[in-house]
Amino acid sequence: MNRFPRVMGMRSGYDPVEVDALIGRIESTLGRGTHTLEPVTADEVRTATFHAKRGGYQETPVDFALEAFVVALETQARRPVRLAMTEPTGEMLREEWFETQAARVERVAFRSGRMGTGYNEDEIDAFLDRIVATLRGTTDYPVTAREVREARFSTVLFRSGYLIADVDSFLSGIADVLEQRL
Repeated sequence: MNRFPRVMGMRSGYDPVEVDALIGRIESTLGRGTHTLEPVTADEVRTATFHAKRGGYQETPVDFALEAFVVALETQARRPVRLAMTEPTGEMLREEWFETQAARVERVAFRSGRMGTGYNEDEIDAFLDRIVATLRGTTDYPVTAREVREARFSTVLFRSGYLIADVDSFLSGIADVLEQRL
């Protein structure tokens, strides 16, 4: 399974077998995928190393994904443990859904703006960080759906910026998600 882009040519990248094995353990720990794998802690993910392999996974996308998984694992560790529960309650399912949405925001990748124009990447990234904190319920200043819909960002010329249409479309969907966070 190719979870990440691979390096090109004769270059080396992270060993895909090792990366996929760790991510399988992470998903199992987070309650996704198979539940028979050994659980993993956020500290284990932080200190994980992989052998180099020709044609392996590109390091940067793997590192970014692992950072997001660390946050998810830490968030899960702070949740209260419910004992003797055979089925998740509606509230647990709701929080898991918001965690899934937060992870989706963390993974989003916008295309570059055309002709050197687009939204300022730093502003968008900071705003997305606030949205993630709101979805996870870890901020004293949550972002509302209205704020997302009314948000305005600086545009850049002749340097990298996010494609305006992509950002606007994504934020429209996230505003709908935030309405459910009440």
